[in-house]
Amino acid sequence: MQLFTVLKPDVLFPLLLSMFFGIFVGAIPGLTATMAVALIIPVTYYMKPIAGLAMVLGVSFTAIFAGDIPATFLRIPGTPASGAAILDGFELSKKGKGSLALMLDLFCSALGGLIGVIILITVSPPLAKFALKFTHFEYFWLGIFGLSMAAVLSRGNTVKGLMSATLGLLISTIGIDVTTGYPRFTFGVTDLMDGVSFIPAMIGLFGLSEVFKRVTEKSQLQLSAVSEVVKPNLKETFKHIWKHKFTLIRGALIGTFIGALPGAGADVAAWVSYGVEKNVSKDEELGMGSVRGVIAPTSANNAAIGGTWIPALVFGLPGDSITAIVLGAMLMYGLRPGPMIFTQSKDLVTQLFTVAVLIQILLLPIGWLGIKAFSLFVKLKTSLVMVAVTVFCIIGSYALRNSVFDVYVMFVFGLIGYAFEKLRIPLAPMILGLILGRTVEDNLRVGLIKTKGSFLPFLSRPISLMLFVMIVLVLIVPPLTKILSRKKV
Repeated sequence: MQLFTVLKPDVLFPLLLSMFFGIFVGAIPGLTATMAVALIIPVTYYMKPIAGLAMVLGVSFTAIFAGDIPATFLRIPGTPASGAAILDGFELSKKGKGSLALMLDLFCSALGGLIGVIILITVSPPLAKFALKFTHFEYFWLGIFGLSMAAVLSRGNTVKGLMSATLGLLISTIGIDVTTGYPRFTFGVTDLMDGVSFIPAMIGLFGLSEVFKRVTEKSQLQLSAVSEVVKPNLKETFKHIWKHKFTLIRGALIGTFIGALPGAGADVAAWVSYGVEKNVSKDEELGMGSVRGVIAPTSANNAAIGGTWIPALVFGLPGDSITAIVLGAMLMYGLRPGPMIFTQSKDLVTQLFTVAVLIQILLLPIGWLGIKAFSLFVKLKTSLVMVAVTVFCIIGSYALRNSVFDVYVMFVFGLIGYAFEKLRIPLAPMILGLILGRTVEDNLRVGLIKTKGSFLPFLSRPISLMLFVMIVLVLIVPPLTKILSRKKV
C-alpha cells in the first residue's frame, strides 16, 4: 500500500528531479550534498511531507555517489565523502579501468545504501541508544582512531605520512580557541577567525594540484583528458562484488555505525572503512589501484546516510549537517522527530523507509546516466578540461561561504598539493588531519575540563578503552607483521 503511495506522480516526479539534481551537484567539486539539501528545502515548503523528505533523501544518496565520478576520472573529489575514492579509483582510471571503478562505485553505493536503510528500518532504536553512549571521551578516541589511518594510508612512507597528518592538524588549530575564545594563528586576518575550511583545502590539494601537474606536462594538453571508452561490464563488476562481498558488507556496517554517531558523517565513515580494510585484508595493492579500495569507502559513505537518520528519527538528534537541516524541515512540516514519531506518524515513517529503498533501485539507471554524461566531458582535450576543472574549483570554493578568501585558500593548497606530489608526500593524511583535528582538540579540551584535568576517564570507560586498544593494534600490528615475515624469510 505504501509503495503505491510513493509511486504517485506528486511524490515520484519530485524524487526523480531531486536525484538528477543530486548527480549534478555531487559531480561538481565543492557543491556538497548539504548545500544541495539546503537549496531544495525551500522548494518543498508547499509539498506534502513525504514528497519533501523524498527529495531530501534522493539528493543525499545521489550526491554522495556522484562525488566519486570526478574523483575517479580527474582525482578531484566531488564531495568530502568522496575523498577516499581518489586513492584507488583514480589509480584504476590511469590503468584504463575507470569504467570498472565507476560501475563498482555505482552498485556498491546502491548495495551499501540498501544495507544502511535495512539497518535503519530494523535496528534504529537499539543502535541509536548505543550511539548516545558516546561522550567527549569516546569522540576523542574516535578522532584519534581516524588519524591513526594516516600511517595506514602512507604506502610505506610512514614518516612522510605522519608529517602530512601533523601539518593538517596544525592547520586545523587556526581560528578561535574553543575554550578561551582567543584567536590563534590568524595573524590579524579576520577571515581566518572561523578556521581553514577543509572543502576548499581538499579541492586545492586534489583538484588544482592535478591541474598544475597536467599543465606542466605540455605534451599531454592536446590529448583527451581520459582516453578510456566508458563501457559497462556487468559480468566483471558482479564477479568483483561477489569476490569481495565481505568487504562490501563490512564497509556498509562500518558506514551505518559511524553515520549513527552524531556529527561523524559519511566522510569519516569512508576513511575509517578504508583504513579498516587496509588492516583486515593485508592487500598490498590497496592505494595503487585495488578493487577493495573502491568497494570499502563507497559502500560505507552511502550506508552512512541511512545511519545518520537513526538518531534523527529516534531521538531528534542530527547525525550530520544534512539531517540537521532535515530536522528543521520536519518541524516546518508540523512533524516532531523523536520516539513518538513511530506511533504518531507511523504511515509517514513507513513511506519514508519505502522511498529510501526505492532510491537505491533508481540510483542504478540515474547514476549510470550521470557517469555517461561526465565521460563525454572528459573526452575533450586535456587543455579544455583543465580550464573547466579550474573554473569548477573556483566556483566550488567560493560557493561554500560566498567568500573570495576561500578561493585563495584553495589556490594555496593547490600549490602545497603540487609540491607534495613532487616530494612524494601523501596528501590523504593531511586531509584527515584537517577534518579530524578540530574534533580531537575540542573533545579533548572539553573532556579535560569536565574531569578537572584528569585523563583517567579517557581510558577507564569501556568504549573508550576499546577504541584505545583498536588504535594500538592499528599502529603496532602492521610493522610487527612485516618484521615477523622477514624473520621467516
